[in-house]
Amino acid sequence: MKRRNTQPKLEILSALKSASSALSHEMIQAELTTNMDRATIYRVLNRFCEDGRAHKIVGDDGRQYFALCLNCDQQKQQHKHNHFHFRCVACGKVECLKSEINVTLPDGYISESFNGLVSGHCKSCA
Repeated sequence: MKRRNTQPKLEILSALKSASSALSHEMIQAELTTNMDRATIYRVLNRFCEDGRAHKIVGDDGRQYFALCLNCDQQKQQHKHNHFHFRCVACGKVECLKSEINVTLPDGYISESFNGLVSGHCKSCA
């Protein structure tokens, strides 16, 4: 589905593109130059996820973090998010770890998504 390029969408996309790690709603809101309500930001972020432009990470702190999809084939709708994420408990940075994983499920089970998170101290905070 083709979506319009609205000002909120362009600003949120710009914030995600300029980030070196995944961002929470609060982090994105701090980057915006215009005042947007919480619902608008979440609506745009969830549409990015639906459209395969971003993926959502649920942190061990209960927050949702969003990162742009970098290795997904949007033409074929193939999303490759079977990787762990790391959240630093000191600085709060959430980043995608490069190593992909394979989870072996019992017979008859079919995996549709995976959300793996490791928390600890990042290289800068260790």
